[in-house]
Amino acid sequence: MKIKFRRFPATGILILLLLITFRSIAQKSPGLRKRTTDQYNKTTGKTFVSNTSTQNNPGPTAAVMDTSKVFALEDLQLLVFRYHPVVKQAALLSESARANVLQSLGYFDPALKAGFGRKLFGHTEYYNHWNSELKIPLWLAGADLKVGYDRNVGTYNNPETRTPHSGLSAVGLSIPLGQGLIIDSRRNTLRQSKIMVQYAEAEQLKQINSTWYAVVKDYWGWYYAHRQYALVTEGVELAERRFRALSRQTTIGDKPVIDSVEAYITVQERIIQKEKAKIELQNARLVLSNHLWSAEGNPLELPADAAPQEIAENISKPQQTVLDTLIGQASGQHPELLKLRSKGAQLAVERSYRQEMLKPKLNVSGSLISGRTNFGAYSPDYYDFNWSNYKVGVEFAFPLFLRAERGKLKEVKIKQRELDYDLQQTGREIRNNILASYNDLSAYSAQLDVQLKSISNQQILLKGETQKFDLGESTLFLINSRESKLIDMKIKRESMISSYQKTLAELYYKAGTRQDATLY
Repeated sequence: MKIKFRRFPATGILILLLLITFRSIAQKSPGLRKRTTDQYNKTTGKTFVSNTSTQNNPGPTAAVMDTSKVFALEDLQLLVFRYHPVVKQAALLSESARANVLQSLGYFDPALKAGFGRKLFGHTEYYNHWNSELKIPLWLAGADLKVGYDRNVGTYNNPETRTPHSGLSAVGLSIPLGQGLIIDSRRNTLRQSKIMVQYAEAEQLKQINSTWYAVVKDYWGWYYAHRQYALVTEGVELAERRFRALSRQTTIGDKPVIDSVEAYITVQERIIQKEKAKIELQNARLVLSNHLWSAEGNPLELPADAAPQEIAENISKPQQTVLDTLIGQASGQHPELLKLRSKGAQLAVERSYRQEMLKPKLNVSGSLISGRTNFGAYSPDYYDFNWSNYKVGVEFAFPLFLRAERGKLKEVKIKQRELDYDLQQTGREIRNNILASYNDLSAYSAQLDVQLKSISNQQILLKGETQKFDLGESTLFLINSRESKLIDMKIKRESMISSYQKTLAELYYKAGTRQDATLY
């Protein structure tokens, strides 16, 4: 049995009050009034950023998007890799490592040293010393080439170091025949510093990939918030349109007053939902703005009227060949594996050095000496450079127990074993992480396909319910329920698309690389 409401003057008054209240709320809601276009700067391509805050404007709500205001992921990639502070900071890692290489090369720099001393007392010159030497370190055999000039004269000079009045010139070599012949401390330091360049480049790649992965996640978070706001706003507009239609029908007596009240409650509920979505959109825009910087290093903000790029609803998971390629690429070029291999190469050099330290020290030095002070000066043959005029020296040292050397070598070997285990475990974790992300993509792809079919069926259901309502065979409550369910399903669809894109970025990140934004 249906209850019919009779027309009476109070009905018109009630409808009039509802319309006045609705108009007041609509004027206060930024989603129900005309928006003004924000000022923005075009930094490159379709990238729109501004230094002025525009958070009061939640963004476009029309079904047709203005492509001139689309902020694509490709535009974001261009900005991030040019101006992001973390990307710039990562570039300093390799520069710092090369600076260490330059510092290590300093051990092979030629060194010139000289010393002078003189004592004069009571008109007597006790001594007059001048010693100078040019030392040139050589890479081969750890030898040092030495060129020197000494002049030690005076009344009370040491006979061992006394020279002719014109002084003596010398050319010689110092060679380690035992410890230090194969590798010494300076060659060890230089080799390890060169390996550290590879380590720094791997760390640089890791930081850049990590930054881009965070940027992509924030971008798709903004995409979801933007689409959610658009769908909720569309729901508000549908509820408003239905309320106005029912109000007119109620006024002429075609529909009961209770239907207009119920329609108005639906408008209020969706306005509340819209305000919540608006805040989420503003916060998502702020999070994405964290990655926007100008060429001068000034922070930029994403304008409120910027919109994310459109994504096709029918998304399929990457092909098996893509997975195989990523796994193969990760096994050889993943930053974590590159870092571990660099450590392994470093430990190999250190082990070679520590094995060299087990040898006894046996340093031999020799110099040919001459009374010639310059190339044009005359010097008798017996005072010139020949095998009869020389200085030679031998230095030997050997610790009897080699405890320090053996302990250090053992420590290096243990580190190598630890590194092998770490490399083995890390490689397995990387492979499984890639497979897990790929499985997530497969699940999202299947879920999205089902969700699209569910949305299509829900639209058919809503259309049929609306036709029944027009014939008086259904209620407004059922229509609102069907419509709200459809909006929720569309929002869930956008959430799945966003999660799929985030997982796709995660797949490449787990593989130690990143997907080019131009491929989206």
